[in-house]
Amino acid sequence: MQSCMKYISVLLFLFFSMVQGFGQPSPLEGFMEGKSVVLISAAPGAKPVMSWGTLAEKIHDALIEAGGDPVAYYELEDIIISEEKQAGYADAFAQRLIKNVITLTRKENAELSIHIMPFTQDKNIAAQGTSWSVSASNVDELGERITAIGVNRPSRNFLVIDVPEFGSGDVESKGSSPFLPRKPLNLDVFKLGVPLSGATGESSFLTTFRYDLLGKSSEQMLAEQQGEKKELENIFKTYYPYEVEFLGSSKTDAELINDRVQFVLTRLQGREGDLMKSMGVKIPDSIDTERIVVKYYIRFLVRDELYIGSVWDADPNWKVALINFIKNLQI
Repeated sequence: MQSCMKYISVLLFLFFSMVQGFGQPSPLEGFMEGKSVVLISAAPGAKPVMSWGTLAEKIHDALIEAGGDPVAYYELEDIIISEEKQAGYADAFAQRLIKNVITLTRKENAELSIHIMPFTQDKNIAAQGTSWSVSASNVDELGERITAIGVNRPSRNFLVIDVPEFGSGDVESKGSSPFLPRKPLNLDVFKLGVPLSGATGESSFLTTFRYDLLGKSSEQMLAEQQGEKKELENIFKTYYPYEVEFLGSSKTDAELINDRVQFVLTRLQGREGDLMKSMGVKIPDSIDTERIVVKYYIRFLVRDELYIGSVWDADPNWKVALINFIKNLQI
């Protein structure tokens, strides 16, 4: 009876997949005829506990059986640690002739979602509105649904690797913008742009596949943005003596500069050791490098320079991290 139900589930899945993709170019066509990279975001609190590497090992065979050619696996959080790091990975993917990007997300409730998208060949890596996706409550169910992709779809991927290959975390950031351990000048002359959640533009699209962000509706995002703005206004009113402009939508650098916004506050979240390494900060033995923290820095638009301040001020609480950063700007 259980096997019969699984069979019916697969048939229904295939039917709805065909209906959903009718009349539209499917990302699955590219999946069947080119190399793919897999970017995994795994909630550390999900039960049973599974690392991103374990998820890669459990899903690899299903991707191959479906007709794909997954040539390398990466942790999503390592790639989106900064725009510069993401651009570096994009350049490496292009050199390796990657054609598809696959994201695998395991949320706190252990639900899994996989998205298959064409590689954009630029620093954005993936674009909105181009994905094929499916979700499942556990790894075995997800594997069955992925395998079902290959039913009646011929694959042109032949020389595939039998075991998952884990990509290097040492991809160089692209561009000449260094992280500078000091504060920028002229904060009292030009406005500081403060982006609200969801206002960081196309390059942040990959961030939406993070385990704590995937699946949030536009209404949820807007409500969070409004609440966030109130808290930010209180912090800047208390600690920041200069002019601020809150950015509720994406704007180009030229548009911001034209509006006297030459500085933009940028927020990063990740493992403290990874952030310090990425920013060129010496990692002391006393810190927990695996601790998830928030770090703020300021991007100077005119010269595309990144100012992280003279004191390391990251903290697990974003409010504490922001207050620390603003205070250190006064040093």
